[in-house]
Amino acid sequence: MSRTIFEEVGEKQAAPKVQKKREVPRRAITIWLGLIFVMLLAMITVGGLTRLTDSGLSITEWKPVTGAIPPLSDADWAEEFTKYQASPEFKLQNNQMTLEDFKGIFWWEWGHRLLGRMIGVVWAVGFFWFLLRKQIPTGYKGRFLGLGVLGGLQGALGWWMVSSGLTGRMVDVASYRLAMHLGLAFIILGLITWYVLGIRRSAAEMLQARRRREGGLMGLATLLLAVLFAQVMLGGLVAGIDAGVSYPTWPDMAGSFFPTGAFDYLPLWSNFFENAGLVQFNHRMTGYIAFALGLLAWWRSRRSPVAATRGAFNVMAVMMLAQVALGVFTVLQAAQLHIAITHQLGAVLLFVLVIRARFHTAYPAEQRIARG
Repeated sequence: MSRTIFEEVGEKQAAPKVQKKREVPRRAITIWLGLIFVMLLAMITVGGLTRLTDSGLSITEWKPVTGAIPPLSDADWAEEFTKYQASPEFKLQNNQMTLEDFKGIFWWEWGHRLLGRMIGVVWAVGFFWFLLRKQIPTGYKGRFLGLGVLGGLQGALGWWMVSSGLTGRMVDVASYRLAMHLGLAFIILGLITWYVLGIRRSAAEMLQARRRREGGLMGLATLLLAVLFAQVMLGGLVAGIDAGVSYPTWPDMAGSFFPTGAFDYLPLWSNFFENAGLVQFNHRMTGYIAFALGLLAWWRSRRSPVAATRGAFNVMAVMMLAQVALGVFTVLQAAQLHIAITHQLGAVLLFVLVIRARFHTAYPAEQRIARG
């Protein structure tokens, strides 16, 4: 600051004001993201049960706000049941259903949608709380906003999926739309996992860790993650056409390696989405590929100089073995409800553990040398 010629020599100058930067509440943000993750996991579980109990088409309208209120009177229930009776599913499959039976499937779908609304509220409250208090870490504002956008897109995609079963002669939702709905849920879960892992460290720590990146192992983990995502999408197709109840034998498929009639449908491409034999075959083969890649990544990780990285791949490999065994058991039990849901939750856990292992290759933990 310049001084005038009239200023007294001994006059004290006011110290410049230093704006104190708000401390980033990393633990609070982690809890917020963790809560959204758990709620999403619950939503995937309820969504799976909704599909396996054929409840997904019980609500024939999309009302994002007013739909949160369930039927509260006999007249409300009668109105909802009348709307469902106009659907192809009721006319072609459930025309013997009573009002009490309808209530049973209605609550599954209503609960699934309510969970989606609650996730939106939890995201919005947390995001704007941290935003207004200027506590979002540098570089994460757009990422957290993106989670909200993807959540809104997921709701719209869910209705697009349901609407496919409310017209024409279909008594189920389109399998490819169900797979897309499930795939987007896994993308959101994956992003949350990555953000939680990263937000625990400061920007300086992340920069230092990045310099120790293990590129080759990271590439393998990335490839494994992509194959697992494809496997999740194929799992959505299996659920969409109830292909899990077909061919309850392993390692063969009704006595053959390749199912007979795998390309019976016309047009030819429709077999990849609607033919139970081909859909299950593709799901099995992709599972074998993922398993082989997982073992390769684990073997390669043994050469990592970082103990935390080796540990992350060890845990991933154990879960990979468990998921394969669970998948075989699911096939042999013709995808019974509780087994199929457990297999689905295993897929989530494996997906998260692969992301965690990949994070350790991208940002290896600091290796401390113990003194003898």
